[in-house]
Amino acid sequence: MDARLSTSNSLFPYKILKSMSRANLSTMEAAPNSPSEPRPSNFIRDAMIEDLKTKKFGDAVIQTRFPPEPNGYLHIGHAKAICLDFGLADEFGGKTNLRFDDTNPEKEEQEYVDSITKDVRWLGFEWERLCYASDYFDQLYEWAVKLIRDGKAYVDDLSAEEIRQHRGTLTEPGTESPYRNRPAEENLDLFERMRKGEFPDGSRVLRAKIDMASPNLNLRDPVMYRILHAEHHRTGDKWCIYPMYDYAHGQSDSIEQVTHSMCTLEFEDHRPLYNWFIQQLGIFPSQQFEFDRLNVTYTMMSKRKLLKLVQEKLVSGWDDPRMPTLSGIRRRGYTPEAVRNFVAASGVSKTNGTLELAMLEHFVREDLNKHAPRVMGVLRPVKVVIDNYLEGQVEEVDAVNNPEDESAGKRKVPFSKVLYIEQDDFREDPPKQYYRLSPGREVRLRYGYFITAKSVVKNERGEVVEVHCTYDPATRGGNAPDGRKVKSTIHWVSAAHALDAEVRLYDRLFTKEDPNQVEESQEFTANLNPNSLEVIAQAKLEPSLANAPIEGRYQFERLGYFCVDPDSKPGHLVFNRTVALKDAWARIEKKSGS
Repeated sequence: MDARLSTSNSLFPYKILKSMSRANLSTMEAAPNSPSEPRPSNFIRDAMIEDLKTKKFGDAVIQTRFPPEPNGYLHIGHAKAICLDFGLADEFGGKTNLRFDDTNPEKEEQEYVDSITKDVRWLGFEWERLCYASDYFDQLYEWAVKLIRDGKAYVDDLSAEEIRQHRGTLTEPGTESPYRNRPAEENLDLFERMRKGEFPDGSRVLRAKIDMASPNLNLRDPVMYRILHAEHHRTGDKWCIYPMYDYAHGQSDSIEQVTHSMCTLEFEDHRPLYNWFIQQLGIFPSQQFEFDRLNVTYTMMSKRKLLKLVQEKLVSGWDDPRMPTLSGIRRRGYTPEAVRNFVAASGVSKTNGTLELAMLEHFVREDLNKHAPRVMGVLRPVKVVIDNYLEGQVEEVDAVNNPEDESAGKRKVPFSKVLYIEQDDFREDPPKQYYRLSPGREVRLRYGYFITAKSVVKNERGEVVEVHCTYDPATRGGNAPDGRKVKSTIHWVSAAHALDAEVRLYDRLFTKEDPNQVEESQEFTANLNPNSLEVIAQAKLEPSLANAPIEGRYQFERLGYFCVDPDSKPGHLVFNRTVALKDAWARIEKKSGS
């Protein structure tokens, strides 16, 4: 089945937060091949509208591609590129390829390929074609030979350090390599011998011959190929020379007839080189557009640094729920709908900025609030004994599955003489404005009865382990026939029916908004949050969760949203806290008056 988002669910129909001033919401236009619903304008979408209007590519449809390098797992920052590439193409009835930029065999693995394909599908998209840059190695080699013959490329014997020294600076032109003007035949011979493996790694490179005095350093005879005797995860040992990204990328786009090639702003200065190769080869004129990166507070986006966390076992793996990887946030319980809405709200611009993590959490809550079933769970239990409740009696009370969705119906929850409540819901000596259970105070049990605390049992350390109460049988369902009110409603679980569960409470992985900001002598790991994970070994959950599926998402009433972890087994439930109920972003919005 085609998993691509429908037009009504493509990138920009989502509600845009009014406070996001970077998103240009002033120009609204209905897209071709779409309903008349207006959509926020952005410069890439505008370019697509214009190119279709002028038939810049003839009758060809919009063709995009998402081109990750398989050297790590995708993270939340990649979600923006995925949504742009797939969402915009889908909006205009176009196509998107998933293409792996596998030109660096020393860092690439099949594990990463598999994780990326899974993540793209989880986010809600399906590609037209699955491609690899390595599919085009033969063609790229032939085009390199053509450039050599045309006097546009040469083999250079300078070392990487010598090339760097010859390149010049932003204010000074570069110096030509002494090998720059080798005859074409000599270059062809050397390049062929490079391919056959006659030279060691780093001894020679193939460079484009452009302009060593160009103000754009990327045009100062960039390297096209380097020698690398390494096993490739797809081509094995067929090649010992590999193309550089700047050479392979544009030509791969051209081979696939990509009409709109989107990348982040750090590649803006590379666009003239992208265009130069296409023009010199006279191939399909793919065009590159750059947009702002998706940066989030308290979040690390560097794959190299995320890999360090994994390798040094500072996290449990790429899918650790504290990681910003798509596999990590999926395991934590985030939904693809929430991520897509967050990306849409971020807008598209030519200026990098940083979004609040609270904003992402807002969209997670918003989506889970609509769809997550409600259940009752007690994380830090204290026993409640209802003294005047009949010994051995068990009732079933009706509990609403989701007040936001009437079709979700109700469930039966067992109620008995001995219950568990949260430790925080009882105070023997309550402070002012504490309205939960305390000696002599009456509270409502969610869906159950009014109870009043009478006495406590303590352990040898003086801690309350058991609260004895009485209940009013006339208040079944949570209302008193005489109209009396209580100031607090607390949740509970029947002790005889409770499921034991391990619950993992996750917090931010880093303590600083920008995890990269460290003292000169420190590494970014100095900003790791030592309290980013708390494990509760003996939580008590209502019995309806006995067969909760892996990745099943629930709201534990009054506590937050939780997700079933893959570590769960029959008889051993493990839940991850996705996000607490408190919504910091909603407060920020309200305070700003938007």
